Amino acid sequence: MLFNAETYHPPESIGFLLSRAKNAMGAFVDAELQRRQLDLTSAQWVMLMRIAHGCGRTAADLCRDNGYDTGSMTRMLDRLEEKGFIHRERSTEDRRVVQLALTDAGEALVPVLREIGAAALNCHLRDFSQEEVDVLKGLLQRIVANGSRQE
Repeated sequence: MLFNAETYHPPESIGFLLSRAKNAMGAFVDAELQRRQLDLTSAQWVMLMRIAHGCGRTAADLCRDNGYDTGSMTRMLDRLEEKGFIHRERSTEDRRVVQLALTDAGEALVPVLREIGAAALNCHLRDFSQEEVDVLKGLLQRIVANGSRQE
């Protein structure tokens, strides 16, 4: 066992540091969205990117993968729909399922959203070598995989 209750110190914990890194990147994205005068938040940016890359085909997918409750997700998707970036459509296979898709305006925004994501990563990973980035990605993938098969 790597950690125990006696030596556990939250500011030095992996979870705390991952949370701080996520928050720092979110703040960067928020600032960049504001600088570019895009009427979006970093949370909305995440959802648009997930939908654009096929990682969020339904609200349930987005809730499960991002830790949102259904009410919060519905409100966020309502705002994105009001802004004209997404639309909802009933599945032809199962009418109970509502699928999410980008509108033309949403699709047109994706290249800008990717630029912002790349800038956030470049800022937070400056002075990292490509090898270090690859190792970090591998370690994070292992953390995710270990968490998905809890014993």
